[in-house]
Formats: sequence, structure tokens, C-alpha cells
Amino acid sequence: MRTLVWMAATFALVTLSLEAQAKDLSKNSRFVCSWGSDIAAGAQASKLSGLTLYGARRKLQARKFPRPWMRMTAMGITEQTYNSPSRLKPADIKQTYYEQCIKHELAQR
Repeated sequence: MRTLVWMAATFALVTLSLEAQAKDLSKNSRFVCSWGSDIAAGAQASKLSGLTLYGARRKLQARKFPRPWMRMTAMGITEQTYNSPSRLKPADIKQTYYEQCIKHELAQR
């Protein structure tokens, strides 16, 4: 039980630390991480619902994207999500993707 409490407290501190650091990133970097996490969560939901990768890619092809780089990036994120053996819930995938993206952006500095 103590281990669970310690792990939860550690996770909360790491999350708060990442949120504070994320505020230091540019608005564009935070937008890209948030957008990518939404795409990953959607791909995971599609995967868990039984939609094939082909079907998920067709949905993305039909979708309108405001920036030219988004379509191919979304395709890549979706393919990586489908290739992963993960069965996590989409919300967990979204959180993990966002945290890893923020860490990556901070490491690029």
C-alpha cells in the first residue's frame, strides 16, 4: 500500500513539473504536442474498436487539416499506434504521448 501511495505522489510531482516546464515552451510547441496526443488517442480508440489500420488511414485521408504537414504526421502517428501492442485506454495514450512530446521538445532546447 505504501508503494502505491509513493508511486501516486511521484507521478503527481512529475506531472506538475512537466506542466510547469510546458508553460516555458512556445505556444506552437504546446499546440503540436496537444494535437499529436489527440491523434494518438483517436488512433488508439479506433484500434481498440476493431477498425483496421487501412480504415483509420482512410478516415484521416477524408479529414480536413488546417496545415499541410498535419496529414502525413497524423498518418505516421496512427501507424505507430497501430503497430504498438499497447491496449491502454485512449486517455492514457493521450497523456503519455503529451508528456513524452513535452520532454522531447524540452530536450531539443
